[in-house]
Amino acid sequence: MNYPIVIHKDKDSDFGITVPDIPGCFSAAKSLDEAVENAREAILCHLEGVMLDEEPIPQPTAIENHTNNPDYKDGTWALVNIDITQISGKSKRVNITIPERVLSQLDSFAKRKGESRSGLFLTAAMEYMAKYQD
Repeated sequence: MNYPIVIHKDKDSDFGITVPDIPGCFSAAKSLDEAVENAREAILCHLEGVMLDEEPIPQPTAIENHTNNPDYKDGTWALVNIDITQISGKSKRVNITIPERVLSQLDSFAKRKGESRSGLFLTAAMEYMAKYQD
């Protein structure tokens, strides 16, 4: 999942980082490179809390959805890739049945995206649940 972040730098201050798709998720850094890494840590920490509370994971949206927001004016945009398998807790092996052709398509898609089959299933399931949460 790629979350957009916006980075601001005021004179005589560190870089401030906001994650628009995750309300309340902020960070700071001394450099742009550090800003991206600090944002990744802040997002993972925030999402872990969301999962512990059994709330739906906020889904990332396109940067274009936020560029007209005056709070983000003059900010620098970046994308932070988040692997939610890092915070999903202990893994448990399950056995599912999928048509062979569909499995082949899933494996090809996962490979193109640089994900594992399990990671793809987890991401898809979490996104689906967030979308259709009551």
